[in-house]
Amino acid sequence: MQNKLISDATLVSNYIQGDESSLEILIKRHKQRIFSFIYSKVYDRDVAEDVFQDTFIKVIKTLKRGAYNEEGKFLPWVMRISHNLVIDHFRKNNRMPKFDNSGEFSIFSVLSCDTLNAEKALIKEQVESDVRRLIDELPEDQKEVLMMRMYNDMSFKEISERTGVSINTALGRMRYALINMRKVIEKHNIILTN
Repeated sequence: MQNKLISDATLVSNYIQGDESSLEILIKRHKQRIFSFIYSKVYDRDVAEDVFQDTFIKVIKTLKRGAYNEEGKFLPWVMRISHNLVIDHFRKNNRMPKFDNSGEFSIFSVLSCDTLNAEKALIKEQVESDVRRLIDELPEDQKEVLMMRMYNDMSFKEISERTGVSINTALGRMRYALINMRKVIEKHNIILTN
């Protein structure tokens, strides 16, 4: 019961100073939540276990390097690491959303095989429609940068040359486009899932 009284920040500090048991307490404390999050994304116990292990290998390496500086935010930091590793897993297995440059773009090519059951086809169609509407609501300059970056796979240098603005301005427009899309998603409780 004493483990519950020790804060994550204290346990991280103790681990960095050489107390290996502190990491064990952190893992036990957060294992269920982190594993459940990973499993909810990959739907495969073996893959989830691999990603979970990779997450804590990355956590350990970062802590040992002294590169951890998220005071008091251990769990959100670990969740971000696990989220990034889930994305890496999907990229390696070609299951990430793909973008094509055709006139009517397909935003989420969710499955590597072309056969979709009726439910997945409806969900995919709805997600594409929702994302198109979100993009249409953006200011023109943000929409232009987002389209060039995400659908034409252009670098920010290329976008800067094409639009006649600095690279920093193009980066800023992309950032604001994503922020504005997130605000609309949260405001209207839009669920973009595949």
